[in-house]
Amino acid sequence: MGRTVTILAAVSLTAACGSEVAEPQAKPGGRSFTVAAAGDILIHPELVEQAAKDAERTGKGEAGLDFGPLLAGVKPVISKADLAICHMETPVGKPEGPFEGYPEFLVPPQILTAVKDVGYDTCSTASNHTYDHGMKGVRNTLEAMDEVGLGHTGSARTPEEAKKINIRDVNGVKVAHLSYSWESFLNPTPENRSWAFNRSSTEEIKAAESRARQQGADVVILSVHWGLEHYNEPSVPQLEMAQRITEETGVDLVIGHHAHVVQPIQKVNGTWIAYSLGNQVARHSSPTGLTEEGAIGWFEFREAAEGWDVTARYRTTLVDIPPETEAGEELPDGAVEDHRLVDVQDRLDHPDGLSDERLARYRLAADRTRGFLYNRGAPGGDGLEPLTLGE
Repeated sequence: MGRTVTILAAVSLTAACGSEVAEPQAKPGGRSFTVAAAGDILIHPELVEQAAKDAERTGKGEAGLDFGPLLAGVKPVISKADLAICHMETPVGKPEGPFEGYPEFLVPPQILTAVKDVGYDTCSTASNHTYDHGMKGVRNTLEAMDEVGLGHTGSARTPEEAKKINIRDVNGVKVAHLSYSWESFLNPTPENRSWAFNRSSTEEIKAAESRARQQGADVVILSVHWGLEHYNEPSVPQLEMAQRITEETGVDLVIGHHAHVVQPIQKVNGTWIAYSLGNQVARHSSPTGLTEEGAIGWFEFREAAEGWDVTARYRTTLVDIPPETEAGEELPDGAVEDHRLVDVQDRLDHPDGLSDERLARYRLAADRTRGFLYNRGAPGGDGLEPLTLGE
């Protein structure tokens, strides 16, 4: 126990010192762009049921499923970014099903249409669920993403595809997106398919960043699936890996997933690390309150004399969950009627028609998320602030 505390203290001290790196000087007339990134997209069976109900109402979607209303609440934020990055946690199947929930997910590809429609441009696909349904699941997922026009990185259909770097032109800036994850012990990739999935390794990340730079990337963004589920503080291995990445690579931004709850955003050695942005959308079988709360990270890149000056903002999100009722039982007055991903600040800014209980829930999400995000000192010197849509 003493050794763990010592390591944690050392890493924390080093990380805190890293925040004191001199800020880069702005380059007159330099390029700039914004990035929005969010947490895990994890489609549990209850959300498939919601999509079926919404398809009946809207008459839209495919094969009786419409995920548009579920995600619509974040469109004003996501669509505003020059580059919006999602994390697709699970493989997708065929539009008609069958579908599966935990532990071996297979979800409707219709979710990808909604993801694209709210404004996402590209997604990380490396997670502990990537290989839940083997190569068939990997191929189906990437083909479905290609079909709706979503970029992807983190998994591959062929060894040749695995070597490619996802580089996008964003306001005249070449931005590379990398994705790495720890591997599932339940469904590991076989040795002869190791290329299908990017395993977390600082050395591999360094090599991929080098390839990206050789291919002309001006900026490299890393999505990483790491840490412990349901813990609001980053683990020692997360802290150590963040330290290595910021010391040994030129990665410009790190976006974390997997914890399913919000963890701090912190500047380490001059580089922003979002340890976990929580869930973008999920409906765990036993909701904890924390698993419904998430954050959209908002990062503005401005070209500096050397490198990039990056500022960080955030927007709190919440998945509204209807109360469970018996067949034929009516919902209480003012209760949530449908699963919906909501922009918490928008609800607080426009409270008309909301019950006191709903407003209290949104305030709790805002206050608690702020506390978790700031828990490693990002306000103050590092300058993390809430995002207002007028910015």
